[in-house]
Amino acid sequence: MIYSTATVPVNPEGETELTREQVWKGLELKARDARLFLPTGLCTRCNVMEESDTHFVRGATIAGSDLREIIALEPQSKVTFFQATGPREGAIINELFEDEAGDLQLRFYCYIGLRGKAPDGPEEQAKQTQFDSANGYKSALLSTLKRTRELLAEGRL
Repeated sequence: MIYSTATVPVNPEGETELTREQVWKGLELKARDARLFLPTGLCTRCNVMEESDTHFVRGATIAGSDLREIIALEPQSKVTFFQATGPREGAIINELFEDEAGDLQLRFYCYIGLRGKAPDGPEEQAKQTQFDSANGYKSALLSTLKRTRELLAEGRL
């Protein structure tokens, strides 16, 4: 199994300040349509297929893989992506919280496996290394916040 986590400050010095509500709107928008947040061409399809009071189901094609995710929203706090189909199984979470000093933080964490691959085998070990690298999920968190600021500046958030 792969466990990875990363946390970044929402409002580092020198950046346009974002409120919890603005970050939340960005996270919810990303959950509904990842194409707005991922590098051009990485996500070629992303649509909400079903919706209820507690969750929605999203179908997407990301990096050439078709997947279906059950997405649960805990307003102003947490988005959980349950991997229903696709190359991974498990859960990916984006959480918005205040640290001990009251500063807004954005945390990613996941507990996933790779379908059809040996547990803790070479493929999972390679993914673990990738997720924990400088280009892994910490980079994705920073990119999400950057895109949220851009959408806010464009008046689209």
